[in-house]
Amino acid sequence: MLRDYTMQHAGNVIKPTDFDRQPWWFKGLNRAWKALYPLGAEIVLDKDRLIRAARESTGLQDLGGDFWDEPLERMLWSINHEADLHPAGRFISKQRIVGLLNIRLRAEYWFRKHPEILDRPLYPVWLITGLQRTGTTKLQRLLAADPGNRVLSSWEAINPAPLNHHFPARDKRIRMARISEQSLRIMAPGFFAIHPVEHMAPEEDILLLDTTFLSTTPEATMHVPSYASWLERTDQSLAYEYVVKLLKFLQWQKPARRWVLKSPHHLEFLDLIIKHFGDVRILWTHRNVLESIPSFLSMMAHSQKIFSDAVTLERVAEHWVRKSGYMLDKGLRFRRSDHREGLFADIKYTGLVRDASSVMQKIYEKEGGMLPQLADKFAEAEKMNPPAKYGTHQYDLADFRLTPGDIERYTAGYEKFVSDDLGMQLAGKTGTGR
Repeated sequence: MLRDYTMQHAGNVIKPTDFDRQPWWFKGLNRAWKALYPLGAEIVLDKDRLIRAARESTGLQDLGGDFWDEPLERMLWSINHEADLHPAGRFISKQRIVGLLNIRLRAEYWFRKHPEILDRPLYPVWLITGLQRTGTTKLQRLLAADPGNRVLSSWEAINPAPLNHHFPARDKRIRMARISEQSLRIMAPGFFAIHPVEHMAPEEDILLLDTTFLSTTPEATMHVPSYASWLERTDQSLAYEYVVKLLKFLQWQKPARRWVLKSPHHLEFLDLIIKHFGDVRILWTHRNVLESIPSFLSMMAHSQKIFSDAVTLERVAEHWVRKSGYMLDKGLRFRRSDHREGLFADIKYTGLVRDASSVMQKIYEKEGGMLPQLADKFAEAEKMNPPAKYGTHQYDLADFRLTPGDIERYTAGYEKFVSDDLGMQLAGKTGTGR
């Protein structure tokens, strides 16, 4: 089935302006559902109701002594007053929030049953970060081919805690993740050409941060400016402390030698990564911002359309161009403080695309070199994930009514750092690629 989907869509060309092309039935469903609002069909997103629904569905009560409900309250206020979700968007949001609360309830059950989970140290971490669309996904999927590396699979990211009070031989979490993948293909057929979300493939650990309601996922999927603004002013320590607990839970379920984690989100919080993760090596990917930012804006427009009909390319750009510069500036401030350069390995996007083998060799140099058998595994992983597997993604600054100056206004400091301090030239052909 996956092969058929890949063959069917491999020749597709997806552009930012295609974000509004949704299946006719999806648009019809939203129209019909909204017409029933006067009869009480609108889904209510209320904190107490959502927590009660999670407790009823799991039969568990304890969200943990470190559960902080203000982030959830602020996120819900922003969704209800700013996001303008269509009915399907409200339904998906409700299911997602209840699911996140379920994770916390189930995790607390396991922490009480097996307190040794949290007594064990966290594995050493290779953390992949960098601005969105700079090769972080490609790099993570390559490193996942090393059997000694522990990655977060998509099905685990969606449900890190078992659904029952035992580990079944055939984990229902995998089947649920496969259904989620298939649903996304149906609702947003072009999304996989931009960013493939495959249920067995590695995924971003920002999905673990989502369980704290302190992550940038809401502002990536919907228009929640007040929540996003509050998030930038708020200490994220509780979020990272809780993610460490979930990572320890996951490594207890499946041991390995080290974690390979990744998320652009971490650029804002590298100080917390070092504080809470311990033994960390940061793999920072770099790409021409005139390529990476419009690619990411396109991805955000396609993502947000799943939740709302009020999406515009200009509104997405207004939020995320500034935000991208903010993330880069925070990452640079951390890097330049207290002689932290030794923590970083810098990966050039064009090098990763043209000669991934050399990049792998560079990464493993500090480990005493790459074992010969790993080269074959990395080559096989690259063959499994060709650039246009689900179609070609094309984009341009003009799609968002932006000029290079609009981007450079927020990224000049980063561009100077890459050019002067790293000696990298990131120029590339803008408009095509991931």
